[in-house]
Amino acid sequence: MKKPEILTFGCRLNTYESEVMRTHAAGLDNVVIVNTCAVTAEAERQARQAVRRAHRDRPDARIVVTGCAAQIDPDRWAALPGVTRVLGNREKLAAESWSEAALSQGNAVSDIMAARESAPHLVTEFAGRTRAFVEVQQGCDHRCTFCIIPFGRGPSRSVPVGVVVEQVRALVASGYREVVMTGVDITSWGGDLPGQPSLGQLCRRLLALVPELERLRLSSVDPVEIDDGLWQLLEHEPRFMPYLHLSLQAGSDMILKRMKRRHLTHDVAAVIARARGLRPDIGIGADVIAGFPTEDEALFNETLDFIAGQALPYLHVFPYSERPGTPAARMPAIPMAQRRERAARLRAVGAQAARTYHAGLLGRPLRVLMETQTSGHSEEFAPVRLADGVAPSQAGRIETVRPVAFDDNGLVAELP
Repeated sequence: MKKPEILTFGCRLNTYESEVMRTHAAGLDNVVIVNTCAVTAEAERQARQAVRRAHRDRPDARIVVTGCAAQIDPDRWAALPGVTRVLGNREKLAAESWSEAALSQGNAVSDIMAARESAPHLVTEFAGRTRAFVEVQQGCDHRCTFCIIPFGRGPSRSVPVGVVVEQVRALVASGYREVVMTGVDITSWGGDLPGQPSLGQLCRRLLALVPELERLRLSSVDPVEIDDGLWQLLEHEPRFMPYLHLSLQAGSDMILKRMKRRHLTHDVAAVIARARGLRPDIGIGADVIAGFPTEDEALFNETLDFIAGQALPYLHVFPYSERPGTPAARMPAIPMAQRRERAARLRAVGAQAARTYHAGLLGRPLRVLMETQTSGHSEEFAPVRLADGVAPSQAGRIETVRPVAFDDNGLVAELP
């Protein structure tokens, strides 16, 4: 009997949900699950390619397609050769969707906009990973002009504190030392719960109730929604990792307004300055879109100059991708070649910032979660590998290392 093969595209939340499906589908034979992403056209193209490859390589396998792209346009995915069933984002997490009988019942894609709660799931293992993810929130109530994800994930809804604590306890009991809180818009956590608690309160409760958890990390956060509790943890709690990944998207106020973001550049600059004031060696990353509609050279240079001035070492840059049905898709477009060229210029600025940041970490002791025998990430999320000749460690261990050099791939370190 072949265990189900799962092909995951997109975000950490999809990674978490793939593990939920792995558990539910464990009793099925000869099944390929493709968990799609809809953030960009390229992500969808890769998923379609994976479906076609799976059908070519395993013509007898039953292919189930799910995820955001499948939720938004199920008929398109159902028409691909070899696809047995398409499941929506709610249905994919239901155990009853993964029986032999269910596989023959046709597509199941409900109205995601009607979702009002996030069902609890217990995940104890992430295949091939030393860092675990825990879902604390689903969906999004904002309507950025470029983004289709709210229509794939539905409205924002929070996972209750007790469920999060139970999940993290199970992960720690399974041997995980670091947990990453994930969701679509995690800083909106608590808005739909009694008393409207904040994400900072959730983190504080979690760290108090699971004292054996060694490292807690956040996934991408909205700059204007970082609450006082999170700032206090960043300043005082050593188990709360000194890393922020900001959902920035642009460094031009005009483009941010056209994106319908809720922050301007001065808001982001204030967040970065405050974070560095509390933890001078904090790692900071950001998502940035290159070539948003109407972005002329002058507006692009505003973004380029802002990002260079903020010296952000960990950029996630991607060319703007039209998403049918979004307001931005109807705006005057920038040629794709120009989008790619601008993305390359932004990545070059980020690479220089990373080199400068890594140079500043040389000689300092860093605590690294080893992801292989010779490499991992520090608390600041700096990529670290052991120097040639150093005895290998063990994946899953936390090692204290001393960086002695750096290159374009990160830091090179020795064990004490």
